[in-house]
Amino acid sequence: MNTNTGVNQPVLILAIETSCDETSVAVVKDGREVLSNVISSQIETHRAFGGVVPEVASRKHVEVITVIIEEALAQAGVEPQELTAVAVTQGPGLVGALLVGVVAAKSLALAWGKPLIGTHHIAGHIYANRLVKELEYPCMTLVVSGGHTELVNMPREGEFVIIGRTRDDAVGEAYDKVARALGFPYPGGPHVDRLAREAAEAVPLPRVWLEPDSYDFSFSGLKSAVLNVVNQSKMKGLTPDVAGIARGFQESVVEVLVEKAVRAVRACRARQLLLSGGVAANKGLREALTARCALENIELIIPPPVYCTDNAAMIGAAAYVKWLHDGGTPLDMVADPGLSLEKWSVADGGGAARE
Repeated sequence: MNTNTGVNQPVLILAIETSCDETSVAVVKDGREVLSNVISSQIETHRAFGGVVPEVASRKHVEVITVIIEEALAQAGVEPQELTAVAVTQGPGLVGALLVGVVAAKSLALAWGKPLIGTHHIAGHIYANRLVKELEYPCMTLVVSGGHTELVNMPREGEFVIIGRTRDDAVGEAYDKVARALGFPYPGGPHVDRLAREAAEAVPLPRVWLEPDSYDFSFSGLKSAVLNVVNQSKMKGLTPDVAGIARGFQESVVEVLVEKAVRAVRACRARQLLLSGGVAANKGLREALTARCALENIELIIPPPVYCTDNAAMIGAAAYVKWLHDGGTPLDMVADPGLSLEKWSVADGGGAARE
């Protein structure tokens, strides 16, 4: 555990996030107070390609990273010498994009004489919830993003145990593929969410539960079912009921996510349920999970949308936990697109007291 942090000495972390198509830099105080959170999105650039192009994403990160760092420091009113450490997303993500952030963070850490904290991207999404409310352990997290769909049990601070994950497409991938089939541009999730909420009724679509005791997910079959409905309509010379299909798809996804999350909370005796990841901004999912948790008397935490999508404030929140328990990361740290969340867990299992 890091023991260099006095009780009255604030921990100021400059955090960098470049795992995919957002360049973001934030300054976070004591893992909870966001002093700045600057985000430069590349959505308009990648929309023309129908998805993220890794080489283009990396180049865009290089173009703006220096300006974003300067802006984050200026907005926070913090000088480099006041910082405690520099944090950066080490993985997972696109390797070229990760490298831009890692190189920038290493350069700043060396130039400013500050420790470096390599941070897990999904841990960041999870600890974005701590920017809203203090976490109580054990807690359960439903991670829903473009590349990840997981149920993560957290017995203690900084310890992650994955009890369920997708066996094929992640939720965000399924949304984008279904949106494309319905004729919507990238990113497709918001279009499907909006249409689903406007539709008068849903086109019936299957729920994929897998084995009775499984917490895993599968969305490829549901995606195929959507494509089948669209193709059958076209073969009959009919216009597909786009809104009804969107509602049927979203209801199927949400029902499975909510049911398995609630069951996992009960099985692990979690004190809280956290919703994490970019798809946590989905209004249909937020409303359904809120209603079910109220019915089940489960405390639910959902970050505001700005902390659901990729941002550096969440990286600063997770890095704070790592700093308290493990200290900094060696400067020979490398970007790791396959970085394991469970292996990133803090060394002492989160059980040590803060100092």
